[in-house]
Amino acid sequence: MAEAAHFQGTAPSPARWRVRRAAALLMGALLLAGMLWLPTAPPAEALDGSDTVDIALNSLSPSAPVKGDTLTISGTVINKGKDTVTDAEVDLRVGPRLSGRPHIDEVAKATGYTAGSDAKALGDPYRVTIDRLATGISEDFTLTVPVGTLDLGKPGVYQLGVSLSGRTAGGTHDQVLGIERTFLPWEPESAGKKTQVAFLWPLVSTSRLSAETGSDEQQTPVFENDALATELATGGRLEQLVSLGSRLPITWVVDPDLLATVDAMTRSYEVRTESGDTVPGRNQAVAKRWLDSLEKAVQNGPVVALPFADPDLASLAHRGKDVSGSLGHLQPATAVAETTVETILHVTPSTDFAWPVEGAIDHSIVDVATSAGAHNIIARSDSLRETGSVSYTPSAARPIGGGTTAVVADARLSKAFSGDLSTAGASTSAIQQFLAQSLALTQQAPNAQRSIVVAPQRMPTAGQAQTMAKALEGLADERWTQPIDLIGASEATPDPDATTRVPSASQYPKDLRALELPVQTFQDIKNTQETLDNFKVILTSPDRVVTPFGNAINRQMSTSWRGRAGVASQYRDGVHSHLKDLTTEVRLIQKSALTLSGRSATIPVTVQNKLVQGVENLVLRLKSSNPTRLRLDDGNVVAEQPITIDGGHSQSVKFAADANANGPVRVTAQLYTEDGKLYGGPMTFTVKASEITPTVMLVIAGGVLLLVLAGVRMYSQRKRAAARDAAAADGATDETHERAVSDASEQPSDPTPDTAPESADASGAGEKVDR
Repeated sequence: MAEAAHFQGTAPSPARWRVRRAAALLMGALLLAGMLWLPTAPPAEALDGSDTVDIALNSLSPSAPVKGDTLTISGTVINKGKDTVTDAEVDLRVGPRLSGRPHIDEVAKATGYTAGSDAKALGDPYRVTIDRLATGISEDFTLTVPVGTLDLGKPGVYQLGVSLSGRTAGGTHDQVLGIERTFLPWEPESAGKKTQVAFLWPLVSTSRLSAETGSDEQQTPVFENDALATELATGGRLEQLVSLGSRLPITWVVDPDLLATVDAMTRSYEVRTESGDTVPGRNQAVAKRWLDSLEKAVQNGPVVALPFADPDLASLAHRGKDVSGSLGHLQPATAVAETTVETILHVTPSTDFAWPVEGAIDHSIVDVATSAGAHNIIARSDSLRETGSVSYTPSAARPIGGGTTAVVADARLSKAFSGDLSTAGASTSAIQQFLAQSLALTQQAPNAQRSIVVAPQRMPTAGQAQTMAKALEGLADERWTQPIDLIGASEATPDPDATTRVPSASQYPKDLRALELPVQTFQDIKNTQETLDNFKVILTSPDRVVTPFGNAINRQMSTSWRGRAGVASQYRDGVHSHLKDLTTEVRLIQKSALTLSGRSATIPVTVQNKLVQGVENLVLRLKSSNPTRLRLDDGNVVAEQPITIDGGHSQSVKFAADANANGPVRVTAQLYTEDGKLYGGPMTFTVKASEITPTVMLVIAGGVLLLVLAGVRMYSQRKRAAARDAAAADGATDETHERAVSDASEQPSDPTPDTAPESADASGAGEKVDR
């Protein structure tokens, strides 16, 4: 304690002070030296402002280079930040070889620059400089690099990046302000075992054709709108699919309803306007040109026909199978599919494939698909997932029991062309990722040849179709793949260890289930079908109604209605409403009250047919509400007669009736089909019966007798007057005759007789007799 106090209160000696000062100077020198050794600024790769500039790679050629090629990358940079970028440099970065398909997925999802993960820039002379890039301004660039300079090693997939480094206002150092990654497939020589790739090329569209037809004999079809013409015209979605697909090794997957609809457009057709009226369609030439192109394109490639109108198998399985009759539409839809394709395209399609939405399956979907006769179900690998010991992507064909094969499309390759691919940058990215995944797939098992299926979205846009075509062209030299058709892939030998377990209903994707057609759809279809069944039995030419309405019923189950519940409901209502309107064209004409005088009479009932065709197999029944007062046809309560009427005509049917007492009686007329089903509504009218008594009969008889007596008296008077007139006429004739003879004896002979008429009134006696 004393020592401490002494130290605190006593000043240091001069010697000790000099020692402390020297130590402080030494420490300062050391600190200064340390500061001089620190770097003045971090390298550009160490700073990250990589969301400032957006980079799009618009083209990469060749997409899969070989030795001796020169790689050319073109793109665009745009400053999205708030400050101008100066001293910018666009560089190419070639990363290491990626280890497999999951690694490709990780790189595809990565955003922003990561020091250490992204390779160093190649630098000069393979860079482009941009002195100034103002905010919101874009600049194009092109990088050209000999493939040999990239120092690519073993075959495989390499990460390729294009970055922009520069300085923003207020910044003191250069940094990476943007980067875009893609993939470079490197297989300079042909692989040993090439992967067989079956690429599906779908020709599917939304339902356009209504059930309504014109009232003429030709049954002019009526379209809901004329939007299909846009898809068929040059540059349109369907035109691009046919034009591009005609030169590619693909399998055509066709909805026959699309063919039937376009075929209807080649002739006279009408289009419904927003006001509900119809106007003549004017795109016959466009439809003919498209069908001609398609017919030529499919002659050299396999064609798979979906059931007519591409019914939603998952909706049928999950919501429609409990509504009676729903599944019964699948088999006829498959049968008409084959006929339609053969008639229009003149090729025989395969109808042995079912394609559920997004390739998602469960046991109920498989059951529904096979109920229509399909033995192959096009599934997808994100639904039928691998759970076994297979370390590579197995072949598509998987036997799942009951003689059914699940043809499992590869999910990564199939989904590579989704999204908006209308821009060059998005298209190039999708192409490079598709080629990279296909090469990585082959390299999983280089000594085992496998058959892979690619099933893209059902209705690719024009941009997606163009991207798919470019991707397939990238495989044209067949260095690691070779083409095969869907039928060949389905018949390939399955991998013995590949999973064959069909997922349960609980594993079906919730987002897909939410878009399924509601139960009401199938209830509406049932009601429409019952109305059609009752209507067709009375028609002399039922095909004129059964064919358009049968096709319209199939269209109500189409997959194309997913996500369009309101439009789908309007279509169903329109079909049913139009069918009901047709049935009312055959109807009873309303009668006013009818009065019967006498014990027996006839009751006429008129049936009108305003249809173009005749009707038959109808029965008209008449029923008296009071058989004691009014009986029909020999004392029956109900009378009936068969009905047959030509188109555009009416028929009056007469029923005998007996009145037993005075008073009104309600009579009901009702049409039935021959099998006893009601047709239309009843028609009720009143018959007023009037009984004739004996007293009235005596009065009537007396009146008749008086009339007869009066007639006899008048006749006698006329006869006596006529006799008197005849006698007077005879006397006058004798006198005239005598005078004529006397004159004749005095005159000379004349050979020409006198033929002049008499001047007497020859008609007088006749008129009196007639009266």
